[in-house]
Amino acid sequence: MDPTTKRLVLGAVACFGTFALAILGYWLAGWSFIDSVYMVIITIYGVGYGEVKPVDTPGLRLYTIVVIVVGTGAILYFIGGFVQMVMEGQINQALGARKKTKGIESLKDHAIICGYGRMGQILARELHATKHPFVIVDNNEERMAQAEAMGFLVVQGDAAEEESLKHAGVERATSLATVLPNDAVNVFITLTARNLNKDLTIYARGEIPSTEAKLLQAGANQVVLPATIGGHRLAHMIVRPAASDFLDQLQNISAVNEDLEQLGVQIHEIPIPKDSPFADRTIGDLEVEGEGAFLVVAVQRGNGALFRRPEPEFEIGSGDKVIVIGHGSALPRFTLTKTKAREIVWRGSKIQYKK
Repeated sequence: MDPTTKRLVLGAVACFGTFALAILGYWLAGWSFIDSVYMVIITIYGVGYGEVKPVDTPGLRLYTIVVIVVGTGAILYFIGGFVQMVMEGQINQALGARKKTKGIESLKDHAIICGYGRMGQILARELHATKHPFVIVDNNEERMAQAEAMGFLVVQGDAAEEESLKHAGVERATSLATVLPNDAVNVFITLTARNLNKDLTIYARGEIPSTEAKLLQAGANQVVLPATIGGHRLAHMIVRPAASDFLDQLQNISAVNEDLEQLGVQIHEIPIPKDSPFADRTIGDLEVEGEGAFLVVAVQRGNGALFRRPEPEFEIGSGDKVIVIGHGSALPRFTLTKTKAREIVWRGSKIQYKK
């Protein structure tokens, strides 16, 4: 029991005990129970209505003095504990809000989750598991309390409002996922977020397939249709049950790598900045120069578009991300010609190239 609660409990016990003993004293002096209760109340609270019966003996007068002093002290002690509890709660709430605000203000290149329903909760757990920074925006007080209890940073408010997104650091964020079950709200959130950050990668949930075009027009980079995905997955489970069982074990990239490492291979994502020597090269060039040590399985454009199993003629540009699979002990050596040899570091190993 914390000190404040303990004081409140002790104060309540002191008040009850004082009232009970005071009533008992007057009752033993020959007063009726009702008269005793009435006398104790007007004595301790100082109402000043006058004595029910004459207090004409020294012992009874001394007893009344004790009732006044002890009763008033017990009540003040109880009230003090109550005030302390209220004030500490407000202070702790203010400190907690300030700490939360500082935590959000310190974030950069984070994700914003708009909506903490079933999909939002799954997304938050996955991001937390991969230690990717994120902020949750939702206007439901109960859900936000649950998220805070999990240790997540939250902003309680309407995600369609600019202020809520600004409090979540939308200007500094790299991605936003609006996963509310209302398509119209998701469209509005997408519009608002795109206006606040032109470079933001926006992932939007759509319940109705026809909403996909509207979300893309509003500024979403990718649209997720849970019903469509679920239907495809069920069909895959029926037609290819063995493959589905395998996919169930590969729910995230870390799980994929754990399974592939047993085969001696890994999946890795290579960002391509503007000054990267990999820019303006084709997939075929990279795979040939890698001498079979790796295989490019996908390329994600800077706008979020994902190209799976790209053709050898596919050209990589700055801002893209190249997803490769290969042997961890035989990292690719990208040997480019026409200029002097240089060196880069990829996954802890040095790779020679020319520029």
